[in-house]
Amino acid sequence: MAMHLLQEGPPVEVVLRRSARARRISLRVSALDGRVTLTLPKGVAEREAMAFARSKEDWIRGHLQARLENIDIVHGAEVPLGGQSLLVVPGAGRRVVVGDQTIAVPGAPEQVGARLQAHLKALARTRLAAASDLYAERLGRPYQRISIRDTRSRWGSCSTRGTLMYSWRLVLMPQAVLDYVAAHEVAHLEQMNHSQAFWDTVTRIHGPYDVARNWLRRHGSDYHRYRFGD
Repeated sequence: MAMHLLQEGPPVEVVLRRSARARRISLRVSALDGRVTLTLPKGVAEREAMAFARSKEDWIRGHLQARLENIDIVHGAEVPLGGQSLLVVPGAGRRVVVGDQTIAVPGAPEQVGARLQAHLKALARTRLAAASDLYAERLGRPYQRISIRDTRSRWGSCSTRGTLMYSWRLVLMPQAVLDYVAAHEVAHLEQMNHSQAFWDTVTRIHGPYDVARNWLRRHGSDYHRYRFGD
């Protein structure tokens, strides 16, 4: 992967990536970190690809400007939990305490992000396990275990061995979205594909899912903005 710069105005790094499957030059601006990736087929010269990128410079800069800024989690910041925005405030004692409008995090200011993240990961595991148990019971198939990670490319997965993996950031989103993702992954215990039979299974164990699915597509990437000092 080679890196180049667009320098008409503030410099923008462009990562060049060759792909044997690519049929044409394509551009992508990541909604997660703003990385600009220029994919080119084999046989296309880098100068030709960069000429293409320069012809799309206004489009690139427009997308970069439209990205939401990252939010560092410190005292005074706001963080969503279950889709509700809570103010992070200093806490007493040793436990993180969730209130109606605040979430109190004890400890030194530089430890706030890490402490809150640990609390949210544990809460995510509890809520996702409860949702997975519910849908697995409705499906009539058990899963093996649950893994909680901070994935960037997917919100969940189901392995052929029955391991369910979820992003802990689902706990930040509305409960209905977390429930949908759990139902989606549990349904893969029966259908390891995205056929109509799979979606019928999601409907059977969850009910209508379009609202939650569309919400996740529109807003999901925004939840990577929250930075916990990791």
